[in-house]
Amino acid sequence: MESRRGPVKSEVPSIVVSPVRRCSRTACGRPAVATLTYVYADSTAVLGPLATYAEPHCYDLCAEHSERLTAPRGWEVVRLLDGSAPARPSGDDLEALANAVREAARPQERAAEAGGGRAADPMEVARRGHLRVLRSPDS
Repeated sequence: MESRRGPVKSEVPSIVVSPVRRCSRTACGRPAVATLTYVYADSTAVLGPLATYAEPHCYDLCAEHSERLTAPRGWEVVRLLDGSAPARPSGDDLEALANAVREAARPQERAAEAGGGRAADPMEVARRGHLRVLRSPDS
C-alpha cells in the first residue's frame, strides 16, 4: 500500500532503553553515580549516593559532575558518604533513633532549655535549620 508520502511501514521502530540511569546534565550520557536533592527551605543542596529509584525532583549526576558541583551563593552543599556505608541499620543507627524518640517525648524539657539557654550537644558540630552535623564517634 502506498500513500502520497511514500510506502506505509507496518512496523513501529522501537528504541531500546538502557537500564543504566544517566547523568541529568544536558548532553552528558555518562552513567549516574550520585543523586542531588535541593532543600529549598534550608538553602541546602544534598549530594548523596545514587538513589534506589529515580525521583521526579532529584537529579542523577555522573562522577565528574558530582565532583564539580557548586551551589548558588548563600547555599550550602552537604555531601553524604558514598555506598561504603552499611546497607542495613547498625547498632549506632538504632541507638540514635531511640535517642531521637526519647528527646521528642520530652517537650516540656526542650521548652525549658530553649528559654534558659540550651546546653550544646557534645556530638553536634554545626546546625543549619533542622539539619545537624554530628562528630564521628571515633574522634
